[in-house]
Amino acid sequence: MPSHAAEAVLEHGAVISSRPSWGYHLLLDLRACSVEAIRSAEAIRQFTIDLVEAIDMKAYGEPILAHFAEHKAEAAGWSLVQLIETSSITGHFCDLNGDAYLDVFSCKEIDVDAAVALVEERFAPEHITKSLLVRQA
Repeated sequence: MPSHAAEAVLEHGAVISSRPSWGYHLLLDLRACSVEAIRSAEAIRQFTIDLVEAIDMKAYGEPILAHFAEHKAEAAGWSLVQLIETSSITGHFCDLNGDAYLDVFSCKEIDVDAAVALVEERFAPEHITKSLLVRQA
């Protein structure tokens, strides 16, 4: 529990403080997504472009995608990096089980509902675990 009286703990365990924030970090863990979507570089690329727009950010360059960990079947999949003016979006999409892990870090507040809605629409995960961390200055 936080010791500072001006702090509060959100339902996912993040601490909100009266101190100025440095940034917001949204973490989404997706279980059992549509395998076709997470195995497709083009689907992930288009999702990333649409996510930047949905959460009202500005892309800095194009999404970078690479297929990694092919030596280990349980880890193999697409990795994503998209720089945004306020920081970055990163992700890894597991070929074998359909799980995916997305992180959005920004000094600008993140529209969590818009991000989750787009994830549900494009990847159809059976379950999403979301956490929003507020980084303090």
